[in-house]
Amino acid sequence: MESIFKVETIEKLYDILTSDAVDIVLRKSAAEQLAIILQDTNMHGIVKKLGMVEKVLAYLSECVHVNGKVMESIVLPCLTLLRKLIYADSDVRLSLAQQSSLLLLLFRVSLIFQNDQAVLMEATVLLCLLLFDEVSRTDMWTKSISNNGPALPAFSLPVAVVRRYHLPVKITAHHIVSPNSIVVPLSSECLSMKPVSDMLKMSWNLSWYHGTENLLQLKNYEKQAETFLDTLKLSSEDILILKITHTTYGLQDCLNSIIQAVSHRDVKASLIRLSFYALNDRLALKCISGSCQTILKSIVWQKAINRFLQVLPASAEDEKLLVDVLRFLNKLCREQRASLEADHIMWILKSLLKNKSNSLLGLLVRPESQVRDETDEIQTAVRQQLDKELIHLFNILLFCSMSVTDREGLELAGCFRTELALKLLQCLRLTDAPHFYGLPSLERTLRGMVHVTALPDWSTYSATTEPVTICKKYLTGLLEVISSFYVEWGGNAMSFMGKGVTKSTVLCLLHLSHEMMAQAKDTDWVSLWSLPYNNSEDQVPSHLGLTWLVPLWVDRDPEVRFTALGIGSALTSLEIGCIALAESCQNISGGLWGTVLNIFLDQSECSMVRREAAFILQNLLVIPIPTEDLKDCVWQGPCVHDEETGLSQTGKPALKALLHHCQFYKHLIQMVKHCYLGCYMFDVNSSKEDNHIIEKSGSTDFDDSLNLWKVLSSQSPSSHSQSTSETMILSVSPAPGSVMELQAAVPTNSTSFIPETAVNRLMAQGHSDTTTTASPSQHDSPMSAAMSKQCAVVTPALLSAVCSLLHNLLIVTPKDTGIALQRDLLTALSSLVSANLVERCVLELKAPLGNPCHTEHVKAQVLLLLQYLSSVSRLLKSCLLVDSQLVVQDELLKPLLRNAFMILSIRSKGGLDAELISALHETWVDFFNLLTTLLWNSSQIAFPFVVAALASHCTAVIDTICDCIHLSTTHPALYTASLQFLSVLLNEEGRRQLQDKQSVCQDPTVSFLLDHSEECQASMTQLTELIIQVCERKSSKDVLKEVAVNALLSLLAVSKNAQKYALEVDLIGSCIEQMKHIHAQLNLDSLKPGKPQKKKEDSFKKQLRCAMQLLRNCLFQNEECKIAALKAHLVPVLHLLWPWLLTDDSSMEIALHLLCVYTAYYPAGCASLCWTSGGQSSFVSVRSAAGSSLMHNILKLASQVSDDNSPLQHVIFDLLSNLALSHDCKGVIQKSNFLQNFLSLSLPKGSHKNPSNVCTLWLKLLLNISFGEDGQQMLMKINGFLDQIVEMCKCKHKSSQHIALLILHNICFSPTNKPKILANDKAIAVLTTCLESDSCAVQRIGAASLWALLHNYQKAKVTLKNPSIRRKIDEAYSLVKTTPQPEGNELNAYLLKCLENVVQLLDC
Repeated sequence: MESIFKVETIEKLYDILTSDAVDIVLRKSAAEQLAIILQDTNMHGIVKKLGMVEKVLAYLSECVHVNGKVMESIVLPCLTLLRKLIYADSDVRLSLAQQSSLLLLLFRVSLIFQNDQAVLMEATVLLCLLLFDEVSRTDMWTKSISNNGPALPAFSLPVAVVRRYHLPVKITAHHIVSPNSIVVPLSSECLSMKPVSDMLKMSWNLSWYHGTENLLQLKNYEKQAETFLDTLKLSSEDILILKITHTTYGLQDCLNSIIQAVSHRDVKASLIRLSFYALNDRLALKCISGSCQTILKSIVWQKAINRFLQVLPASAEDEKLLVDVLRFLNKLCREQRASLEADHIMWILKSLLKNKSNSLLGLLVRPESQVRDETDEIQTAVRQQLDKELIHLFNILLFCSMSVTDREGLELAGCFRTELALKLLQCLRLTDAPHFYGLPSLERTLRGMVHVTALPDWSTYSATTEPVTICKKYLTGLLEVISSFYVEWGGNAMSFMGKGVTKSTVLCLLHLSHEMMAQAKDTDWVSLWSLPYNNSEDQVPSHLGLTWLVPLWVDRDPEVRFTALGIGSALTSLEIGCIALAESCQNISGGLWGTVLNIFLDQSECSMVRREAAFILQNLLVIPIPTEDLKDCVWQGPCVHDEETGLSQTGKPALKALLHHCQFYKHLIQMVKHCYLGCYMFDVNSSKEDNHIIEKSGSTDFDDSLNLWKVLSSQSPSSHSQSTSETMILSVSPAPGSVMELQAAVPTNSTSFIPETAVNRLMAQGHSDTTTTASPSQHDSPMSAAMSKQCAVVTPALLSAVCSLLHNLLIVTPKDTGIALQRDLLTALSSLVSANLVERCVLELKAPLGNPCHTEHVKAQVLLLLQYLSSVSRLLKSCLLVDSQLVVQDELLKPLLRNAFMILSIRSKGGLDAELISALHETWVDFFNLLTTLLWNSSQIAFPFVVAALASHCTAVIDTICDCIHLSTTHPALYTASLQFLSVLLNEEGRRQLQDKQSVCQDPTVSFLLDHSEECQASMTQLTELIIQVCERKSSKDVLKEVAVNALLSLLAVSKNAQKYALEVDLIGSCIEQMKHIHAQLNLDSLKPGKPQKKKEDSFKKQLRCAMQLLRNCLFQNEECKIAALKAHLVPVLHLLWPWLLTDDSSMEIALHLLCVYTAYYPAGCASLCWTSGGQSSFVSVRSAAGSSLMHNILKLASQVSDDNSPLQHVIFDLLSNLALSHDCKGVIQKSNFLQNFLSLSLPKGSHKNPSNVCTLWLKLLLNISFGEDGQQMLMKINGFLDQIVEMCKCKHKSSQHIALLILHNICFSPTNKPKILANDKAIAVLTTCLESDSCAVQRIGAASLWALLHNYQKAKVTLKNPSIRRKIDEAYSLVKTTPQPEGNELNAYLLKCLENVVQLLDC
């Protein structure tokens, strides 16, 4: 593959590097550029022919032996060049490994630059490559194995060394003495050997004085040891060794020496000793209890350091000493920053803020005159080192201050952040350009600003300056940096100067955008981000606006691209930002939409960059886009131009055309296919031979080999994170603030030097701001071009952004997006992440077996997967709301539900940290909401699938809901979502029970799982207990109580076990007691003078309705609960509340529903309504004829309700229908003359008109009364009843006619009524006409009625032997007898039997 670099370019850079006439800074820049170019291994042969290796070694030797200060800036790029060359060429590595002088040279370089982490890392890697050449050159091993040659001796180290020290490579270990060898006892001659005698002497003294502490506390050892043998006396050297090796004593001695020091030299010596103790801890593989860190936590070391933080340096020597003190303090804080005591943080913060004029913060800003007068190189170097250590200390303090929780600590930390931010702002001076040409001071300042701005509310703790003012000053300074070091230079593609400056500046701007968004009171802050004009040679300067962002979007550094797009995402979160950014991109080909869409669809781009582009597109879609071309509309949306037709489109048509032209949805399917879900990624083309690797990768091998040797460390915070959004703490960015993007190091993509796409994206100025679409028949479509490129790895985080983007597209263009989603895209997205993978990773985190770094990587993987699952569930929820058919498909729904319930079954307790638990809870919220929406919108289709999937995880899901209930105060959204899902699920189960009452369900139902599954019983009891506790403890005004009440209502209606537990905890009694209390409160409030308190009364009525609903569902089909309600005097309480119920129809309706459930199939409950209370304080039931029972009130209410088809009327008659089955209640009904109202019903005129709803309600009531003989007689005693019911039997409305016929049928059975019926010609005519009906049911009613009239009543024969009647009977009998009937049809057999008996009785 041809390289993108030219040989002439390399030769020019080499000439600059090797020219002594060129300034050292330019030579350094050339070396850095060559180091980047050497990532392409095809260029190695060219630079080796030029003598690069020899030249680099000469420069390193010159730096060490001749002119170190001048050449030190070029050391790092030279080491990088050398590493890249020897890493790729085993022959060069082998030849250099034989040169001991080179090894010594590298060792000296590492000692000289021991404070420079980058140089130290490069030197360490080089030493590892050269020292362990046999291990690194795999070709030697593979050849020996393949050729069956003699095995080479393995390189190994003693086990003690491997266990004691951290090594940068994995090396085979061996035992010096075999653990299997037999230990021979030492002879007596060995005791005379000096090592043995020294060990014996030391052990004897330690035992004699009972430990090292007691021995070191002796003031005069020589006097104490006078009685010892000379061979047992410790020498002064031995005692000194003890003092040094005993960590506690040594540390305390160092601190005392610092306190008592009289010169700088003494302090430096003590600090060096302290550093050695810290170094020993770092070299130790395992942290032991006697480590330096552990001991310093128990020693007061602040006293020794305090005076250096309080007094400012007065001379150069003081500054050098302060540098050493700060270096030690940084090491100490860095090692302990994860567990630094809050008291230590408070002490440092107080020291810095105690006297602001003379604090270390003031050292950051020196007068301009002092800066220009620094001509001494040594003094300048000291000042730079001091600034470096100060910034380092402040960055660590910023990190540690996040763990402070008390009020004083938070105030101190906030003041420190704002004060440091103001000081760093003063340091941001760009007037003296030559002073900053090397850029270390500016880059250091910007990195400090990165750490400050990453914290929330960093600008709000100033007593003199408003937060918005501070933000504006920061914005002005940072935009000056961008314009000076990026815009005027033409971007990083034109110059390799200021890479760190650009990255830090852009990152600060990203943080600043979020701070301004939080602090600005209006949206005018977006306009401040525009650069005013372009410093070009044109006479008319052009307004830049936000155009400065676009070159950053195509920067060579993916982090800069990502961060710059993040700024665009933050700005476009407001409508004014979208408009401003779109206007700034008018002169760019494709405009804003085309540019961002191109970045998003670039498959060779890394995922974190594409994700931010997706966020910008998502924000652009938030603003309503016009459906047609509106000239006066401020926001037109995208604009496209068709070359064939010459027409331009804007708004939604343009958006559709743009997506179609880019083959947007096909790209999304490719993203899903290329998504990598693992924790690590490896090169699948890797080979055992280095040469084969080079041949395979060719010029596309752009990965940095340093990554293979880098050890993940938390020594110092760095802004060079893979996801710059994560430097924002508690960021409001759409990207998750605490998740690292797992961007794999693939050699063939994301880190190329200058990607082709970067050139293609940004076209020349002056082009149209529209996107030009070509004919679909052209072969050079973006899709085909992109497919030809090698695709970068797609991460779950990118697909999460894709789901959010699709959500907005579904709202803007629902039809087109729905069609695209239905074509495998939605199925692919929903089935990408398996819950098994998440569960496996969670189990690994709960029981970690690997090193901490691996655990962190697995944690990041789980966070990304959970974030993706949440995004997919939100997208699916939106699809359900737009078109449920998008989701309700077997191939999508079944695996989706299985995954959902597996995720909901993961236990959040036991081994997971707060961040993971929070992410898991958020995922639960989204899945609960998705399931709730699914059951709401498509319950008929989805409910069986939901129940089938739930059956496998029922116990775990119930336990999860219990956990969610416990989180009602800390996570109300999760609490609400879980209980809403439970309510909807149980409601659908209740609906299924009503619909499928007669059918037998083969699959396990929800009721079966809750009541009959042994595994669920304990969890079910706990769930009911928790919900009842929430309902009882929370205030009636609390919204969360309403959610719990709804869930409890559904649970009680479906589960018998829930009713049983409610009975055990006396929920019925507590509800009735609450109703008594409400009655008392309502009465008291009504007696108070003044205007009635409507809100308070409404609150009591709401509580009353809630209590009655709970009672209703407790009593539903449960006789034990009804007995408990009877004993708790439910009816007398309702009788007391009756006057208040009359004032509120909704409360009355609920009360009547409660009585309906209470009286259903419960005669004792029905009878209780006929009794009256002997007083309000006691409920002693006595029979009363005074008409004051609840039954009389119900009859009175039924007589007054006149509204036809009102819910209240329906429920009253339903209740009366239940009560009509009770003998006592029928007596009250008869005495009240309530049934006389039936005669006043107006019947429809004309046989084809339907009766009114109230007629149907009356018929149902009368039917229940007619089931008993007493009721039959009671009905016939009503004058005109028979004529009224006969008229209703003539109605053509099937339901009403059927009920009326049944009533007539029932009253025919009473011997007392038979003469009256036979005397009514219309009644007999109706009954005989039934025999001619087409309905078998009507025929049966007529035949049974005639049989009942003839039974034991001879006079009936006279009437029924009428020829016309007899002819109808005979014809009906003959027809039924001759018509073949299916076997087993009992109803037809009954009809035949009735007619046979009628004929026989008439023939007698």
